[in-house]
Amino acid sequence: MRVYAAESIPDSLLEAARVDGAGEIRIFWQVGLRLLGPGLVTVLLFTMVATWNNYFLPLIMLSKSELYPLTVGLAQQQSAASAGSATQALFSTVITGSLVAILPLIVAFLFLQRYWQSGLSAGSVKE
Repeated sequence: MRVYAAESIPDSLLEAARVDGAGEIRIFWQVGLRLLGPGLVTVLLFTMVATWNNYFLPLIMLSKSELYPLTVGLAQQQSAASAGSATQALFSTVITGSLVAILPLIVAFLFLQRYWQSGLSAGSVKE
């Protein structure tokens, strides 16, 4: 039974691995996952960004303001600052907090950018 992801691996590459004596498990781990790596990393990064930037779910689900993530906490501070008179002092705090909030995403993108390569299997097998 073939998995949908296996359809993206060229048959000639699978045959070459079998000729070299690799079993199905070894083909999956050493050939299949390496070819599917960029797609898996892309899905991982999209999921990470969507989860990190989630605003409404924590706002609705959490009752204590101490448990708010950075996005909700910064929005709460900004709305409290606009209602009060200390707008300028809290504005710099919100801007600094926003920078700190995006640093993990920047680090994740920089660390995982080497996995975004096009044409990984191009030229791996002569036709």
